[in-house]
Amino acid sequence: MNRKFFIGLLLGVVLLPQLQGCFPLVAAGATGGVLVTVDRRTLGTQTEDESIEWKARSRVNDRFGDETHTNFVSFNRKVLITGEALNEEIRSEVGRIVSGVPQVQEVQNEMAVAPNSSFAARSNDAYITTKVKGRLVDSKSLKAVHVKVVTEASIVYLMGIVSQREADATIQVARTTSGVRKVVTLMEVLPDSAIRELDRRPQPEQRSSGQQQ
Repeated sequence: MNRKFFIGLLLGVVLLPQLQGCFPLVAAGATGGVLVTVDRRTLGTQTEDESIEWKARSRVNDRFGDETHTNFVSFNRKVLITGEALNEEIRSEVGRIVSGVPQVQEVQNEMAVAPNSSFAARSNDAYITTKVKGRLVDSKSLKAVHVKVVTEASIVYLMGIVSQREADATIQVARTTSGVRKVVTLMEVLPDSAIRELDRRPQPEQRSSGQQQ
């Protein structure tokens, strides 16, 4: 695939949901049928992660509305929260609300106590995510779909189920991508034998693209 076309396509997928507020729908609907065949999570866990993200977003929005800028990414029932809260009380309350969502096993609350970020800042974060993902594809050190890349305030968060070799390669790519201020590793590192077992596990060829978050 032409690299410029890939970068443009990926940037569009990242930016459009920020305008619409429905990234999980795009991810599940546009690519779910492809990604499920290589995702190291079970189909049940993927479905639970999508449900967790939807419930977290809904509950926090019901409580705070536009007072906060929040993003929720669940991977293997572990939730990363990024964004901004006006004070520490709101930040803590968001974490408490997400911890109360069924099936959540762990919460990593990385919200900053600050005014909501600007559209320009969020666009820049989306561009950094695109660059990191593009470089992961180019590196051929691992399948990029095994790693979730989230960027907030130029800080890159990495999630996924990977081997130590894959983790090291991913971190190196993220750290050497222009514009990245810091890399936070939230990946689950498993022995090579466990990774091979996950990769050999039969997976459904398709998943429903109609499920919304």
